[in-house]
Order: sequence, then structure tokens, then C-alpha cells
Amino acid sequence: MVDMKRAQHDLIKKDLARKMCFLTGPRQVGKTTLARAIGNDFENPVYLNYDNFTDREMIHKMAWLPDTDLLILDELHKMVGWKNFVKGIYDTKPADLNILVTGSSRLEAFRQTGDSLAGRFFRHRLGPLTLAEIDDVGPADLERLLERGGFPEPYLSEDLVEADRWRLQYIDGLIRTDILNFEKIHDFKAMQLTLELMRERVGSPLSYASLARDIQCAPNTIKRYVEILEALFIVFRVTPYHRNIARSLLKEPKIYFYDTGMVNGGVSRRLENLVAVSLLKHLNAIEDYQGRKARLHYLRTKEKKEVDFALFIENEPLLLIEVKLSADDLSPALVYFHKKYGLPAIQLVKNLRYEQKKGDISIRSVFRFLGSLMM
Repeated sequence: MVDMKRAQHDLIKKDLARKMCFLTGPRQVGKTTLARAIGNDFENPVYLNYDNFTDREMIHKMAWLPDTDLLILDELHKMVGWKNFVKGIYDTKPADLNILVTGSSRLEAFRQTGDSLAGRFFRHRLGPLTLAEIDDVGPADLERLLERGGFPEPYLSEDLVEADRWRLQYIDGLIRTDILNFEKIHDFKAMQLTLELMRERVGSPLSYASLARDIQCAPNTIKRYVEILEALFIVFRVTPYHRNIARSLLKEPKIYFYDTGMVNGGVSRRLENLVAVSLLKHLNAIEDYQGRKARLHYLRTKEKKEVDFALFIENEPLLLIEVKLSADDLSPALVYFHKKYGLPAIQLVKNLRYEQKKGDISIRSVFRFLGSLMM
């Protein structure tokens, strides 16, 4: 497997000169590799992982040398009282000490609750590889992402067998370690079955009641399982848009996986998942690096007219997107929403001979469009 420079490398390095940086993202998405790569740009970096007992002792004793210019604290959120600890380090640090804190679920959950660390850090969300981040990108990269997903190890592995072996171990680790460490689960098999069934329902509105009947448990239990999977960066929800945000959260969400390789059900479903991951990463970058609120939704009427994705910036609709594997004709639902609300719209097609416009709606290549996103 070869290393590659991640798109956020220089952005994080720039922010480190001004504040602490919190780097969050899914398990094995490359946070530690990126942090160490940034460390190579400093003269005296120190990397400490709270899961390592020797490193943990150094962290508690603050035993790094005075000339340290980059302090990387990995998995620090597992330390009791870590917020006050890192606040104390930041408020008393030498001017030339930069601080990078990395972690996943609980670090991001903390960030959302607000704390006395407010104003002391910049957030950076690291996602899977997408076409916009791959150097010298070509059509073969799209096929590779659909087949292997965008997590660096399976994507960069020598062959598909190695990628499949990685994923098998990855899923097992998620279930047996991450999920059980995150919250005590009384019915382990029900949680495992929830994850497996969701792999087959990507892109469809998710009914908690329906899933609960299949698994034979309460809908509120399924909802909690989904919340745990979301908190652990295994899945993310795309909710139907409504001007009343609370109402949109009550309606059925669509579920997508950060790892496109986990999706079951054929190329069409994986394609929609890959587009969802790419759009989410693009919108996260707009929030993290431009400071503008960005959200991903989908549109659906009571008559079940539906458009796959709707991008919103500062709560204003930016673009409607429908995803097709092969299609020469425009989606009737896309045409309906475009005409009714006057919203810009495009239809993304994987197997497309040439790009074109039909009226005001563009039919574009999935490959070209995803490659043009922010990251």
C-alpha cells in the first residue's frame, strides 16, 4: 500500500498556527496517518496515543520536552477530564507549541455540546477518499471506489481480496469493540442484525417500525441503534427537507454508509451511496473552511415524488441532484421540483455518452461532477 497526501494536510497545518485543531472522522479513515504526516513538517513533533500505556503516562505527567513544536494527542477523549486537561495545556502553552487532537465519535459529540474550549480550536472532519481528492483521477478510480469504498487501506490495497479481508475485520471490530465500548448493548444480536439489514436498505427511506418488526424489538430501540451507528461514523442520515427543521427530523431519513464498500444491493445502490458520501464531504468542507452552514437533505412529497439529494447553504437551496446508473430521460420528480420551486437541478449519470442540457436541467457525468467538488 502506498501513502498519499490528504487534501486537508495544508489546511490543518495553516490552522495550527492560530488555534488547536480537532481532527475527527470514522475509524481507520486515516486520521493518525494524516496527523503523523503533518508532524513530519515540524522539527520536534511528539505523537502520543492515549491507548498506549507508556504514552498515557507521558500525557498525565505532561512529559514532552520543552522544545516540542507540535503535540499530537490521539484518542485523548478517553481520558477522564480531558477537556479541562487540554484547555490547561492550551492556555499555558509556549507560543511555538502547536496542538493537534484527534479522535472519532466522542470527540465529535463533545464538540456539538459546546464547552469552555469554545474559541480555542478549529474543527477538521476527515472523510473517506473521494474523486475530488485523488490525484491524476481517471474513470478507473470511480470503479475502484464503487468496488472498494474510499477508506485508504482497502482503496490502496494491492488486490480486491486484501480489501475484502480488511472490510471483514473492520466490521467485526466495529461491532465487537467500538459499539460495545460506546454504549452497553443488551441485545448484541439485534444490534448486529440492524447493521446488516441497513446495508441492504441504503438510499431508501428508513422506517424504524418496519425494521423493528423484522428484528422483533421496539422501534425506539432501533432508533437508538441507528443513533449509535451514526455517532460512531458508521452511517449518516439524510433527512427530508422541511422549513421546520424539527419536522424534517421526525420524518423518515435515508441512511448511507461512510464506507461505500459496506453497501449491499448492486452497483446502483453503491453509486448513490458514493454520491452521498462525496456530497457530505463537500458540504463539511464548506462548513469547516468557509464558515457557512451547509446541509444535505432529500425531497419527497406525500405522493412519493422524490429527488435523491438537495444541497442547502445557510438554509437556502443550492442544487437538486438525482442519481442514475444509466438514463437518457430526465427523472419526472426532478423536473417536478425544478419547475415548482425554480431550483437549479442536475441529473448525474454513471453510464453517459455525452453531457447535455434538457431545458434548464443538466445531465452530467457522475465522474466529472464528483471530481469537481471541493474535496
